[in-house]
Amino acid sequence: MKLSCLQENLNRGLSVVGRAVATRSTLPITQNILIAAEQSRLKLAATNLEMATTCWIGAKVEQEGAITVPARLLTDFVNSLPNDLIEISLPANSRILELKCGHFQARINGIDAADFPPIPQINDGVTTTIEAESLREGITHVAFAAATEESRPVLTGINTEFDGDQLSLVAADGFRLAVHTTTLSTPVNKKTTVIIPARTLNELNRLLGEQEEPVEITVNEKKSQLLFRLKDAELISQLIQGSFPNYSQVIPQNYTTRAVVDINEFLRVTKMSSVFARDASGIVRLVITPGSELTPGKVTVSAQAEEIGDNVGEIDALVDGEEAKIAFNVKYLADVLSVLHQTQVALEVTTPSSPGTIRPIGVDNYVHVVMPMFVQW
Repeated sequence: MKLSCLQENLNRGLSVVGRAVATRSTLPITQNILIAAEQSRLKLAATNLEMATTCWIGAKVEQEGAITVPARLLTDFVNSLPNDLIEISLPANSRILELKCGHFQARINGIDAADFPPIPQINDGVTTTIEAESLREGITHVAFAAATEESRPVLTGINTEFDGDQLSLVAADGFRLAVHTTTLSTPVNKKTTVIIPARTLNELNRLLGEQEEPVEITVNEKKSQLLFRLKDAELISQLIQGSFPNYSQVIPQNYTTRAVVDINEFLRVTKMSSVFARDASGIVRLVITPGSELTPGKVTVSAQAEEIGDNVGEIDALVDGEEAKIAFNVKYLADVLSVLHQTQVALEVTTPSSPGTIRPIGVDNYVHVVMPMFVQW
């Protein structure tokens, strides 16, 4: 193998596949990155056996070949090199990768590419395409609400439903629920529902970056794996097997009080209260007060920590309905407000012991439900 490429391009490629490298594994080679010179491109691939990422960068290839080398070592070395041309070579019948850049050079012991776990090929199944921006927005709006504990594996994933030209993404962790719908560029020929690990979609979101080109999605026939094909990269992931809970019954269908507030003001007062809520089990209390002919309605957000003190913040609100009180975990409130980019949001509540619903104003494709905290008023 013999080729040359720019340090900047190789560094970017290594960062693309780096998150798929296994951190702990009984199979040491999964802590390596596969490097393969193919025609006029350099292929980089990594896998932790649950997720595999492959990317291609431009290179001048004089001789094809492949090897795997330790990911951390290669990444750290390339990252420290100047932004110049890197010459990469692998002598015949050798397992030592040689790199040279200006006055710097290194020799890295590798493992034969034939020992690297094969990256699955997904060609058959259900295929669709979606605009990158729509996919980015959907992932951003739901992934944070997935569970991080493995006690219920299905909740660590995103319930993903392809139906006609509609894509529905749903995440829940038992305390909150996020539902986002968007439009597919290419309709699917049959309704398909799978559960994608949240960490896969978070990684996909990172890879999307500023990409503008549509993303191709393929779910294999067994519904055990899926493929995301990007501009210069592919991400393949195992799917979570099981049944996602029936979430539609959790979404309140009506309310007794609705407050429309400025998102930035709501987020500011929430973060302010979080300073005190940290020492009060994360609890913030909300009181929604209707306005009169002369005064606007308001939402009062407060937190009380016995040993530290308390705080109260008020923001103006357009209130429909009666006065209401409800308490939330401050993190859940801040999480959802942080990902919304609209100017206003509606908070809908019924009783202090019933879920609260958050809906951005101006769009009807997103709803977020938060379970209340039980407090003494």
